[in-house]
Amino acid sequence: MDKIAVTGGKPLEGTIEISGAKNACLTLMPAALLTDQPLTLTNAPRLADIQTMTELLASLGCEVASLSDGRVIALNTGGINNHTAHYDIVRKMRASILVLGPMLAREGQARVSLPGGCAIGARPVDLHLKGLEALGAELSLEDGYVDARAPNGLNGAVFEFPFVSVGATENLLMAASLAKGTTVLKNAAREPEIGDLAGCLSAMGAQIDGAGTSEITIEGVEVLRGCTHRVLSDRVELGTYMLAPAITGGAVTLKGGSRDLVGALIEKLEQSDIAVEDVPGGLHVRRRNGVIRPLRVTTEPFPGFPTDLQAQMMALLTLATGESVIEEHIFENRFMHVPELARMGAEIEVHGGAAHIHGVEALRGAPVMATDLRASVSLILAGLAAEGETVLSRVYHLDRGYERVEEKLSACGAKIERIKGD
Repeated sequence: MDKIAVTGGKPLEGTIEISGAKNACLTLMPAALLTDQPLTLTNAPRLADIQTMTELLASLGCEVASLSDGRVIALNTGGINNHTAHYDIVRKMRASILVLGPMLAREGQARVSLPGGCAIGARPVDLHLKGLEALGAELSLEDGYVDARAPNGLNGAVFEFPFVSVGATENLLMAASLAKGTTVLKNAAREPEIGDLAGCLSAMGAQIDGAGTSEITIEGVEVLRGCTHRVLSDRVELGTYMLAPAITGGAVTLKGGSRDLVGALIEKLEQSDIAVEDVPGGLHVRRRNGVIRPLRVTTEPFPGFPTDLQAQMMALLTLATGESVIEEHIFENRFMHVPELARMGAEIEVHGGAAHIHGVEALRGAPVMATDLRASVSLILAGLAAEGETVLSRVYHLDRGYERVEEKLSACGAKIERIKGD
């Protein structure tokens, strides 16, 4: 099994190009199930999760081709020839549940295994199911599978989410695009990935109003057509690489970065005395005076501070001058990186959903283990700033969400290499 070795202590200088958004691409790909015409996605990231979704869609009858060195994904679902999304594929990735709504809307039936992915909380699919029931689906759970039927098609309805769910909003947005009548989604997620999906669906002929707000209205249409759509930049990768010069010193330009994708992060970085400047085609990040100021951070749905940047922010705050507090309000089990950071000399106390970080003068390199996707990259960030060598194991988590991480950081002067396993 591969490992990554990082030797820290060197400020980063240079430019990093931000890839297409993993979470957006994983949502856009199942939209190919809604039409019998080709859907082409450009600016696609080359990641393990994208390959998993490719396998899943292919198993359902979708033809998937990877073009331009993986940057373009061409999908064509002339016909769905299998209505079961099997456990062997679905268990690898929670985004697999996003095939449920499109299959049900187009075919009137779907059988989807309950999904897997990172072990950072229960991640229930209840809201996906309740929303589809509101649209007229008949559902049952048996042997770990969701059996869904809508023999007469789905019907528009008003559905209010009891709490914000990005995945459920995406699933219902796709399903409602082919439902009869009007659907109104209240308390909907506002993440940029929702707007990206709505933009793609609109180009396919869907009638959607209000995407990016908490209330989305969808007028169902009989059929959708194909289109070509560019995947938006990955805001989590962007935020991660913005934190790299913040923790190491130096200055890095993020090509393809946009302030509107990471507004909450920028607000916290500026409070911590990290400068973020708009430059042509991206953002420029540098530490102002060598001091990292402590912060209080609370994870919230967009436009609040994203849970997917919590671990990376914690790595930064281990070196702040004072005590910081991070409150995790999205996932109940997302502090698994704390013991690994402690191995590197960090001083962190966890009390329920809050982590109290007492800044230290320096981190020390150590052997550490990735526990989930975002935790893995937080340990790389810590390793970039630490004294000596850090060796990260279980990097398959990292490969699910970060493309060419060693190459991108090396280009800015980081000493980082992949150690191939047996």
